[in-house]
Amino acid sequence: MGVTLVEKAAATTADQALVERFVENAWAEAGLAQNTVASYRRDLQGFARWLAGEGGTLAAATRAQLQDYLARRSTQGGTSGRGYKARSTARLLSCLRQFYGWLQREGRLDEDPTLLVDAPKLPRSLPKALGEADVEALLQAPAVDTALGLRDRAMLELLYATGLRVSELVGLTAAQVNLRQGVLRVVGKGGKERLVPIGAEAGHWLERYVVASRPALLKGGQAEALFVTARRAGLSRQMFWNIVKKHAAAVGIASSRISPHVLRHSFATHLLNHGADLRALQMMLGHSSLTTTQIYTHVAREGLKRLHARHHPRG
Repeated sequence: MGVTLVEKAAATTADQALVERFVENAWAEAGLAQNTVASYRRDLQGFARWLAGEGGTLAAATRAQLQDYLARRSTQGGTSGRGYKARSTARLLSCLRQFYGWLQREGRLDEDPTLLVDAPKLPRSLPKALGEADVEALLQAPAVDTALGLRDRAMLELLYATGLRVSELVGLTAAQVNLRQGVLRVVGKGGKERLVPIGAEAGHWLERYVVASRPALLKGGQAEALFVTARRAGLSRQMFWNIVKKHAAAVGIASSRISPHVLRHSFATHLLNHGADLRALQMMLGHSSLTTTQIYTHVAREGLKRLHARHHPRG
């Protein structure tokens, strides 16, 4: 009968080695981010463990086994035991398609078991964005008469001015900033570089941080990271998330409404509201496809509908 998803079975040594070869190849050739590589490894190891409990292996998996695994996962998996969400299943299937495509290219597989397996339909979810007044209040929350407060203000201003991903923000080095030209050289997903304008206001706060706050935090030491802690180290994503939550709470913005990514969404939505070109926005956000950027046109449209409903006499 095999094991359920709740039970654990050890993947075969051969499957473990196969997973490692695949993720190493994905990292080296496709230039995938470490977080993506880690999720690929986790997904493949989970499938390999389940297959081991069924007496199978990754290389010999059939379409029927894959469909059975996905079905059980949708009802038994997840920490709640109520099943994984459709988005998680879609991500897993995307990972498996890349894995089995790689096996075929390597000549280790005759038939891809993911063929004819449909991905779950995902509900269209619009990105959350703060209103301009809320963003303004958040930006003014840090106490800029302290070194840490000035650093926080510079980080928030830069994030809202550029729409960087939080990993890109905390990963910035001093060498990536050109204050004279007013641009950042950002290394995004897949190691792709792009130039992003800083803007006058964010440039002002960033210069103040670099001149006054950063040297005070470094205390005569050196650091590659642009934004540093009082211990002269770079910030993690979780540390910056806590900074955002702290300042949001201070101005009455609920934690459920705010995250570093919400500021990225706010940057994009507000630019479109003020007439920005979609192609230019795509370049600034670092999206490989314009389709990804177009989601913000729906956010802007929904905002206009709410504005009309609230203020028009026949809204």
